[in-house]
Amino acid sequence: MPVELVETPSGASLPVHTVRSGGLDGTDIPARYAAWSAATGFSGDTGALAFVPSAQGRLEAALFGLGKADESGLQHGGLARLLPEGDWHFASPPAKAALATLGVVLGGYVFTRYGKKPGKAIRFAVPDGVDRAEVLRLADGVRLCRDLVNTPANDLGPEALEAAVQTLAATHGAKVQVTRGDELLSGGYPMIHAVGRAASEAPRLVDMIWGRPDATKVTLVGKGVCFDTGGLDIKPSSSMLLMKKDMGGAANVLGLASMIMAAKLDIRLRVLVPIVENAIAGNAFRPGDVLQSRKGITVEIGNTDAEGRLILADALALADEEQPELLIDMATLTGAARVALGPELPPFYTQDDALAADLAAASVEVEDPIWRMPLWKPYDAKLSSKVADINNVTTDGFAGSITAALFLKRFVERTTSWAHFDIFAWNPSDRPHGPAGGEAQAIRALERVIARRYGS
Repeated sequence: MPVELVETPSGASLPVHTVRSGGLDGTDIPARYAAWSAATGFSGDTGALAFVPSAQGRLEAALFGLGKADESGLQHGGLARLLPEGDWHFASPPAKAALATLGVVLGGYVFTRYGKKPGKAIRFAVPDGVDRAEVLRLADGVRLCRDLVNTPANDLGPEALEAAVQTLAATHGAKVQVTRGDELLSGGYPMIHAVGRAASEAPRLVDMIWGRPDATKVTLVGKGVCFDTGGLDIKPSSSMLLMKKDMGGAANVLGLASMIMAAKLDIRLRVLVPIVENAIAGNAFRPGDVLQSRKGITVEIGNTDAEGRLILADALALADEEQPELLIDMATLTGAARVALGPELPPFYTQDDALAADLAAASVEVEDPIWRMPLWKPYDAKLSSKVADINNVTTDGFAGSITAALFLKRFVERTTSWAHFDIFAWNPSDRPHGPAGGEAQAIRALERVIARRYGS
């Protein structure tokens, strides 16, 4: 993150005054700042920035526009790209000071792996009452997620994604067990094997465990499709352009795990990441195949491009066997979710009303938008098969995100508190708190709920 957070402003630090649209009069901003703003046409529109010179012609302060809407903390992320290099601080703490500070740090993110320069060196002072360590802990989790999603499949195949889990585990003293290749068959994960067997790098299931063995069990499952061609039901080239992000569910649960472990929450955390590349070769699984699953449910393949739910199903079945207190899965699962709610508002599904209420409240508090969608039971029949227990797709194409969630629900029977997140993991265009590219979604809301429920 190019933005460095410092505890207190330095002697050279300059103030940032936040201003609502048309709100320069009657504020504590010096009168000459208001006069300068009026002369230069600055009116406090959302994201606008104006610089105020001193009598000697040097930079003295900045004015940042909040617009007319209710103040968002994360919109302060625009400062990271607009301010010149140097030391800065808020003249007065924003109403949502912690979120504003986090927004500034997240807004300074740049993906530099392939030579892009990190940009300006900005040092920003933490407002009074804001926990610097907490802001950095959350930002580190988001950064990990963004870096993984932004890395193309030639450098983030199954082996590299496994290595990323190993690195995270080593950082926090977690244990990792990996089941690879044909071991998946003997280990009881036939659908993970079937989806990934055509790729040059073997499919695998990565199982990371952290925390006291007798602590409350929280399990995260993340879809790790490093690239998705669609398989034999091949995608058109335009639909493959963003398929490096099809491991966005895995990236997000790893970012969430990073936040949880860094906070040292007193839980037994388990992270399951089924990792594959959905490739095409002579041994690729086919439309019409019937696959065995870990749970014993047989699955007819109606479309090989609905592969994510297959690998998640085996991982969810494993997670469900020990009946954790909370089970969360995250996946870039359906285009239907984006049709319904767009790229910024991921749907989630759960039968646990208390969990849904907690997630909805946390979503608003931390400005991490999510929206509950129904596990509409009548649609379950759309997944019927004439030759197997279930089909992996419906025939009519309706309610694609809901029926995908219903498919996954078949593999979670013992765990009473389960939620499925159908995320996009991508910003199609720049936003104040993050550039276009890989994005963390729902994990700050989840972190807030998990910390409140199970924090020490």
